[in-house]
Amino acid sequence: MNAIIYCRVSTNKEAQETSLKRQEEELILLANQYDFHVVSIIREQASGYELERDGILELLDLLKDKDIQAVLIQDETRLGRGNAKIALLHCILKEDVKLYSISHNGELQLSESDSMVLKIVGMVEEYQRKLHNIKIKRGMKRAVAHGYKPEKNLKNLESSSGREKIEVPVEEIVRLRQNKLTFSEIAATLRGFGYNISKATVHRRYQEFQESIEPEEE
Repeated sequence: MNAIIYCRVSTNKEAQETSLKRQEEELILLANQYDFHVVSIIREQASGYELERDGILELLDLLKDKDIQAVLIQDETRLGRGNAKIALLHCILKEDVKLYSISHNGELQLSESDSMVLKIVGMVEEYQRKLHNIKIKRGMKRAVAHGYKPEKNLKNLESSSGREKIEVPVEEIVRLRQNKLTFSEIAATLRGFGYNISKATVHRRYQEFQESIEPEEE
């Protein structure tokens, strides 16, 4: 499993720098304990109440653009404090990424209050997603009524040779990615059209496509 280590302290004081180094060392041990492949180690010295942090923004970008299954932290307060913590927990967990912490010596166990808030946020977001999908379906019906043929765009460009692959509309993945959708959003959109596809598969197929056109760009 691919993992990211995230360490944070609140100030630049020398004592805090020592704490930052200790966090990293302990998290590397935790990663080894669970046989994780550490893709990146992010170190940050900033207030947990702030969302505009270079390290946390880098973490969120990696979760969207890479095939990551776990984030390792000392405890949930290292991600953030107050409302910032809840927002970041939601952003990470909705990417189907698990959180592991030193404080729990394994997968993070959320408090009852945090779990309740995240369920409410997730419920609201799910209904927003359903409304979005309803709009997409209505738009597709109108397009088909005017002669649009989706099978010409949603076609499988994968070769049939080698190991069998999940049917994936690569052309549509590329188009949606060019429209600035994240890999998670692309996967959710395609699932709405009946493709049983994960964020990791979307990312892998997109990378394969990019590699296939590299010689043409040279």
